[in-house]
Amino acid sequence: MPRFSVIVPVHRVQEYLPECLDSVLGQGGPDFELIAVDDRSPDGCGAILDEAAAADPRVRVLHLPENVGLGRARNAGLEVATGEYVIFLDSDDTLTPGLLKAVDDRLAAGGDPDVLVYDYARTYADGRITRAASAHVFGADSPDVFDLDRRPDLLDLLQVVWNKAYRRDFITGQGLVFPAGYYEDTPWTYPALLAAESITLLDQVGVHYRQRQEGGNILATASRKHFDVFAQYDLVFAFLDGRPDLDRWRPVVYGRMLHHLNTVVSKAGRVPPGDRREYFRRAAAHCARLRPAGYRPPAGVDGVRTELLSHGRYGAYQAVRALARARRLVRR
Repeated sequence: MPRFSVIVPVHRVQEYLPECLDSVLGQGGPDFELIAVDDRSPDGCGAILDEAAAADPRVRVLHLPENVGLGRARNAGLEVATGEYVIFLDSDDTLTPGLLKAVDDRLAAGGDPDVLVYDYARTYADGRITRAASAHVFGADSPDVFDLDRRPDLLDLLQVVWNKAYRRDFITGQGLVFPAGYYEDTPWTYPALLAAESITLLDQVGVHYRQRQEGGNILATASRKHFDVFAQYDLVFAFLDGRPDLDRWRPVVYGRMLHHLNTVVSKAGRVPPGDRREYFRRAAAHCARLRPAGYRPPAGVDGVRTELLSHGRYGAYQAVRALARARRLVRR
């Protein structure tokens, strides 16, 4: 049994795929398998993967008969994974040199916890590399191994799956799978962190997260698919419904949901202008149904915005945004 299964879903990334594969295959240290899932990519990705598999027995390629999307492609990789730990990597990103050895050492020191979290850095076409603004979380004092009660600030991190190593028995025991649609990381990462009895941190950049200029990031593409965020949080709260022992986390998760809903609608180029009022109506209905007792909105303008969003007050929300923009211009 290999120590790690690195699962890479692949679709329309032939320009970046060789660098991604090399970043994994060049890792030293523990045994691993690389499971590359060709999600019916229409470009040359399938051939690149087959060539890699022919040259390196650690590479296993799955060619899916139809395009199923990022989440379900990851599920296909999970079904055949045999490693003790699972790591996800998007096919336009790269692992940093020596990551698997560092992760293995940290896991061993912590007695093989359920989840290990490492940091990431954004990389740009002009060569810039910028560590995430959340780097301070990894440098904070904490026990070597802990649960979320000891470090609730982990829920403030970007909730993605590709900055973590998950013990595979923990994944299967929790029944974690990815849903279809946008924001598929959300109903995976929240249950994983909430359910984990043992978590550890690695204060190291483990992933270079590519910032593509040509619209490769689907989350930066205007589409009604951004409405998927509501269904994804329904899955998170359905998980909490089945875990009454985790009820204390409902106000926290609700607050993070509001922050996320606000991010989706406030980012230019996501929700089409003609759909924004409907988004606010959906948000209001969603929040009215899920708002838990004990929730307190944050102070300041962020709290004002999320409260306006949660009550569907589109006009007032737009006015607050306009005022904030005007103030920024005055400060210049």
